[in-house]
Amino acid sequence: MPKTLSADDIQQFREAMRRVAENAFATRGAQGVTMRELAKELGCSAMTPYRYFRDKEEILAMVRAAAFNRFAARLEAAARSIPPDAPAIDHSAVSQAYVAFALDEPHAYRLMFDQTPQQRDAYPELAAASQRAWHLLEAHFERLVEAGVLEGDPRLIGYAYWTSLHGFTMLALANQLPPSAAQQQVDCAGDSARQPSREAVFAQILRMLWRGALVPRA
Repeated sequence: MPKTLSADDIQQFREAMRRVAENAFATRGAQGVTMRELAKELGCSAMTPYRYFRDKEEILAMVRAAAFNRFAARLEAAARSIPPDAPAIDHSAVSQAYVAFALDEPHAYRLMFDQTPQQRDAYPELAAASQRAWHLLEAHFERLVEAGVLEGDPRLIGYAYWTSLHGFTMLALANQLPPSAAQQQVDCAGDSARQPSREAVFAQILRMLWRGALVPRA
């Protein structure tokens, strides 16, 4: 008779599965991974994962929800770090946290956004996690519009902001952007020394985004 699973047993197995599955899904694609392969990588029997998950889609939803929550926590921490008396247009901390998360956790970031959307009703934890970061960004721009710093629809501004940062981030992950300033110092004899650094490109994107939404000065 199977052992009765405690809450700790379930949590420990799910966390072990999350780590293994995140790497597997990100490197081989969701369609290229089977439950049997995940069980083998965990060192358990082929049927053991079914004691904790209905199927592979539920595992994918768990992995993505965990990634979204870590992402949102990073953005929330950055937002809290902004002093109340900071210049109204100096909110680069959130933008920097966004890109830093993707560069620190590329597998997680790709799984968050580079997947066919899963049914929200079937995976409420994933739905809640995916909205957590968006709600922070939306509230952030609502405050700036209400304060008269930016003008326009906060939700539209938020989407423009997100798509711009996502494009930069995906190009950075694909090594399609100029090298970082630190790398250019190492490669100072090559052509990269004459290119703008990755950081300079990022700073220019932020300047252009903010300038486009700033309330015109009289």
